Amino acid sequence: MNSDFVIAMHSLVFLANKPDHMANSETIAENVCTNPARIRKVMSILRKNGYVKTKEGIGGGYLLSCDPEKTTLSQLYLVISSGSLKPNWCTGDPEQKCVISSNTQSVMDEIFNEAEEHMQSFLCQITISSVLDRIKALE
Repeated sequence: MNSDFVIAMHSLVFLANKPDHMANSETIAENVCTNPARIRKVMSILRKNGYVKTKEGIGGGYLLSCDPEKTTLSQLYLVISSGSLKPNWCTGDPEQKCVISSNTQSVMDEIFNEAEEHMQSFLCQITISSVLDRIKALE
């Protein structure tokens, strides 16, 4: 899983904590503990997919535009990190005569696809609001 997913989730939870309040990339970056450029990259994806609205200029920033009660981590994962469980490289060579080398990649692809399906099923049960509730319960 890549860190953009966690940044997206953290940013949405941060905005959900103060509904109807706008936050700029610097404010969100300080809370997430990353740089504003990285926040803008992730927030751009969230904006394109309808999770946040933006206002440009002085006093501008990001405003939550999704329902945190209905927005699931599964939805975020699909938008931000889909397919990230599968590594970029896998052992073996489908062209080799060895049954192990020639079939490892396709078997591992199936395993990673199944793992992603299971993770998606789990993440469907968790909303932005429920993450916020869990965080607040630790106070």
